[in-house]
Amino acid sequence: MSERGLSRRQYLTTVGGTAVTLSVAGCSGDGGSNEEDEQTITAGTAPGFPPFEMKEGGELVGFDIDLLEAVVEQTDYEFEGWEEFEFDSLTPALVNSNIDVIAAGMTINDERDETIDFSDPYYSSDQAIVVRSDGNFSPGSLSDLADRPIGAQKGTTGEGVVQDELIGDEITQNQYNAYDNYVLAIQDLQNGNVDAVVIDVPVANTFAANRPVEVAFVYETGEKFGFGVREDDDALQTALNEGLSAVREDGTYEELTQKWFGE
Repeated sequence: MSERGLSRRQYLTTVGGTAVTLSVAGCSGDGGSNEEDEQTITAGTAPGFPPFEMKEGGELVGFDIDLLEAVVEQTDYEFEGWEEFEFDSLTPALVNSNIDVIAAGMTINDERDETIDFSDPYYSSDQAIVVRSDGNFSPGSLSDLADRPIGAQKGTTGEGVVQDELIGDEITQNQYNAYDNYVLAIQDLQNGNVDAVVIDVPVANTFAANRPVEVAFVYETGEKFGFGVREDDDALQTALNEGLSAVREDGTYEELTQKWFGE
């Protein structure tokens, strides 16, 4: 929707990445046509989840970053900038109106849906079990993880798989290592402190392409990612859904999946 000269994405690139938020998140206008009345959106994410969100040269980049900004350009909202959090701090930040939307590869599930709402799904994934490429551990199922130290990121579907499917039956709580982000988890895997990490498939593939780790097998969860919004923010939820439809129809979504996933 931007014909006002420099687009928001171009502006972010020009100033070197993550924008500094100058206005209070959650502010809104009356929906009029004057620019000063335009509703603004501040987004929250959790870097360390490539290729969805990560830092490169100090700049916040990734599929979620590009996709949300493209979606917002299709709406009557003005994109204000990004705030960075640990993954499990994103929902409290949204509920407390420190941000207006979560874009962080967040799986839509019943537990989260009790606290926040979601846009329509924009990506589907399963969980991968990642091991060291030069190691001798080659699990083929969750039961093969018995008596092994394993890791996942706090608050993620990967942690849910560990807690629901493994702890108590295959491993003890002491064998599970929870991390603030997957960069730390994969580093611990490389260092031999854990034998496997449970992580979303596209993220696992990105790490495998750049580090000495590999996907041992995939555990199907059929999870779907969505943008998180506050429960009472029906207008923003509707706008994001319409923006998602627009970027799918005009080919932007396909371009971004090709750019970030080679799909």
